[in-house]
Amino acid sequence: MRAVSERTAKGILTAAVVWVLIIAAVGALYKFLVQPQVRKNTEEATSSESRYKTSIAVAADSFSGYGILRSEKIGELLAAEGIRLSVRDDRADYNARLRALRDGEVQMAVFTVDSLLSACARLGEFPATIVMIVDESKGADAIVAYKASVSNIEDLNSESAAFVLTPDSPSEFLARVTIANFNLPRLPEKWYRPANGAEEVFSEFTSDNGKEKRAYVLWEPYVSRALERDDAHLLIDSSNLKGLIVDVLVAQRSFLQSKPEQVRKVVEAYLRALYQYDREPGGIEKLFAEDMGKTGSSSLAPDQAKRLTQTIRLKNTLENYAHFGLLPESESKGLTHLEDIIGNITRILIRTGVFESDPLKGRAPSLFYDRILRQLKDDRFHPASLGLVQGVEPGAGDREQIRGEENLGTLSDQQWAQLVSVGTLSARPIRFARGTARINLQSERDLDELALRLESLPRYYIRVVGHTRSEGDVEANRKLAQQRADAATKYVIEKGLSPNRVRAEASEPEEGGGEAQSVTFVVGQLPY
Repeated sequence: MRAVSERTAKGILTAAVVWVLIIAAVGALYKFLVQPQVRKNTEEATSSESRYKTSIAVAADSFSGYGILRSEKIGELLAAEGIRLSVRDDRADYNARLRALRDGEVQMAVFTVDSLLSACARLGEFPATIVMIVDESKGADAIVAYKASVSNIEDLNSESAAFVLTPDSPSEFLARVTIANFNLPRLPEKWYRPANGAEEVFSEFTSDNGKEKRAYVLWEPYVSRALERDDAHLLIDSSNLKGLIVDVLVAQRSFLQSKPEQVRKVVEAYLRALYQYDREPGGIEKLFAEDMGKTGSSSLAPDQAKRLTQTIRLKNTLENYAHFGLLPESESKGLTHLEDIIGNITRILIRTGVFESDPLKGRAPSLFYDRILRQLKDDRFHPASLGLVQGVEPGAGDREQIRGEENLGTLSDQQWAQLVSVGTLSARPIRFARGTARINLQSERDLDELALRLESLPRYYIRVVGHTRSEGDVEANRKLAQQRADAATKYVIEKGLSPNRVRAEASEPEEGGGEAQSVTFVVGQLPY
């Protein structure tokens, strides 16, 4: 009996434990599965649907040219389309920005064209494509120096010279543009001193004793601050360049392929927001000032905000059409086609050692997608209208304008004599048949390349200087030097260089070898 009683007690205990476990399991099931679902159902039954159907993240940095993307206007326009736009500041880490695109952490981003090419080359793939041009620097980036130590770019042709700049930035690229275009063979292999941003470059500039051969690469508002010093001057700035320091909006390729309509809505909203700011009196200035506050940058004085509007050229709808080749050349006012922008920038990166060869292998169109802008043009999109009205043209006051490059005027002999030398162009010696002004075949190719480069330097005058040896008849040599300069000048004019910009002249006969029989190209500008 005792054994039976013990077995009964154990059975009861076991059953109790089992029931406790069952009850605990049921409680856990209710707590972790049923109750959350009940709560979720209750919340859904007593909630409203979000106004946002999708979210798009854009990677950027604090550059003022990206202010439209951070503006209230674009946010409101996209919200009306059910899109939440968020802009993520990666502090201009272009490599991280591209990886974020590749990995789908962001769907869109902004780059300068050179930084996009460099980051893609380092990554070994091109996970994004350009869908719109955002802006072009027209003076926002500049190289300044002290007059006593560096009077012009040619003074940097020294083993002791250096650029002080922010690596992996438009500043570095501006320095590379200078090195690629001007004759600086003695510049050391380690030609720049790195700094962390324009503020640090400016700090080094102000602490310089003015005796070292240093060129400081800055962006606004630090350019203006540096030039407030009487002993400082401008060597070169981006207002003298064309189609080189250009910011673009890109989309991740897989996102663009699967959701092209969302990318189009972002482009449309951007162009509408820009149009609205541009039509408000002082609207762009106000935008830049407010954007400085959003990014935590230093505040802008009214005159600094106004200068930014002049030095950062935000690209409107028609200018995008022109850059993407969607307008006839006669209407594009000389704006550089995006394919040529990519090609010109690639050549500079090759000439300065960033690339050994073209990472796109000659396929520049693979880096941009023109169908969104083409669709907008075909649909007769206008940024002032929230709907597409077929057959209705905007009024004259509503039309956007294409801002082309102003042609340089014709100079008098006196003005040519007054030109301030900027530097001598880097070019292979132009060879002629012995004792003649007939350009040889290889030098014709070199002049083709030189004429192409000069299209990117539209604000400079060019003196083509013919040289000959000093041996022999001095007058005959001088005549030959002029003939050679005339021949080179005629050739580049036939290749498209404006006759107003170029003048042939002869130097005095010189001692020397082959180079004394060539021509040189001296870049100049009128004094300020």
